[in-house]
Amino acid sequence: MKRLHWAKPDGVTSGLLLLIVLAVALFSWMLPGRFLTDGTFMSMAFQLPELGLLTLAMFIAILSGGLNLCIIATANLTSLFIAWLLLHFLPAGAGIAMQLFWLAMGLAGAAAIAIVIGAVTGLMVTKIGAHPILVTLATMMTVNGIGIFLTRGAAISGMPEVLNVLGSGTLLGVPLPMWVFLFAAAGMALFLGKTHAGKCIYMGGSNINATWFSGVNTHRILMLVYILSSLLCVLAGLVMMARFNSARMGYGDSYLLLTVLAIILGGTDPNGGFGRVSGVVLSLIALQTLSTGFNLMNISQHFSLAMWGAVLIVVLAVKFFNARHAEYRAVRRSALRANLMKKEV
Repeated sequence: MKRLHWAKPDGVTSGLLLLIVLAVALFSWMLPGRFLTDGTFMSMAFQLPELGLLTLAMFIAILSGGLNLCIIATANLTSLFIAWLLLHFLPAGAGIAMQLFWLAMGLAGAAAIAIVIGAVTGLMVTKIGAHPILVTLATMMTVNGIGIFLTRGAAISGMPEVLNVLGSGTLLGVPLPMWVFLFAAAGMALFLGKTHAGKCIYMGGSNINATWFSGVNTHRILMLVYILSSLLCVLAGLVMMARFNSARMGYGDSYLLLTVLAIILGGTDPNGGFGRVSGVVLSLIALQTLSTGFNLMNISQHFSLAMWGAVLIVVLAVKFFNARHAEYRAVRRSALRANLMKKEV
């Protein structure tokens, strides 16, 4: 029976599983009766999806060799649109069916906004040739400015019952936001591993010029990447709005660093072309476990943020030196083979 390549264990997967086990064991020992409880793990399951969806949005951009700094701004702007639509057009006392209808309308409108943002980003990257960091920084500032101008920086609160259920409800003992994240992660894994477009994204991330000369329209692929990234932000904005029972520009600003950290920690090449959804999911679980443990130990969030930044620097440094060591070993093996051939001659 052919083994699925995405299910094959590797060093990154083994390391992350070991990290999760060690973190759970350490916090269980340091926080007896507080960490290893149903309430703690349920809280983790409610908190992880919003960061997870934003990380998937960043992941596909990095996998293509780019970056999307506009993920959080897009999530907040689309959630503001959904909140505005529900509060202004949903009739008072509407039933669940009517609430679901207007929520679907809001999601459709939010998806249209996300597609416009993704398309503009993709066009600027492909047609103008600007670097993705500069392009997404510009779109981030623009989207943030539009959102703050329209709302004057205030929050839109008072969401209908259907969103409260999404933010706090469970299905088969698993929080509904976690189901949203799991379905999105599974869909992303299947898309990247089983479709022609997904394989082209990997190829483009490895070498965009070689991919172009092989007959792949890399402009369309990059457009697709940034549109999919923006659409994932719609789901992230919906989950954040449901959990906070409000929408506002500025929610989740601290997640930007964590998305990059989770992606790099999950084994994704920061230059693009290599990475798996499974590694990203495991790294998210590891980071959420550590974050929950630190919160229970009353460690300052500012210290935690500084620690995440230091961890990212260390991970990038380790990847750099590992790559250099691999190049050194490859050159040395080539030199040895050349010497052996000379001796044989």
